[in-house]
Amino acid sequence: MMKSVFTCATVIVTLTAAGCSSTGGLPELASSDSSAYYLGPGDQVRVLTYNDPQMSNTFTVADDGTIAFPLVGTVGAAGLTPGGLAQRLSRILSGKGILHDPSISVEVAQYRPIFVLGEVNHPGQYPYIPGMTMQSAVALAGGFTYRAVTDTAVDIRTDGMPGGKPVRGKIKPESVLRPSDVITIPERWF
Repeated sequence: MMKSVFTCATVIVTLTAAGCSSTGGLPELASSDSSAYYLGPGDQVRVLTYNDPQMSNTFTVADDGTIAFPLVGTVGAAGLTPGGLAQRLSRILSGKGILHDPSISVEVAQYRPIFVLGEVNHPGQYPYIPGMTMQSAVALAGGFTYRAVTDTAVDIRTDGMPGGKPVRGKIKPESVLRPSDVITIPERWF
């Protein structure tokens, strides 16, 4: 009888400890370096070509990481900063003799979204804003529910990861997010 009580108590303590740590065992994701933004599929970029309004437009980075640019065709954009894409377009337009010494600027018109799931009042897809933290993403999603763990979350990140492979880890409220992050706010067990 005593042995079964001890076994039951051990099982309850183990389950309770596992429940307390809903992100247990996950490594902490490094906070993002928000100084450099690298383009990826789903981003919309505005290309401005000085003195040539026909070459100025908004383009969406396709799933294969390219944009379709007039008179040039497909141009690789994924993995480049907006400035890097401007330099690439300048070189291509000059190299093909389309424009002599073109002055091009590229800005992000719309970033890839983030996704907030779990114990928030309005889970879903939200626009990414540079410098956004887990706390500001939760605020966009209507705040925590009464069952939410508020000091940590699970994040699945592909942006900036080697080979674009998703990495799963823990983040804190002050952690800076990246576009396409999928944040899950876990539920408290008690």
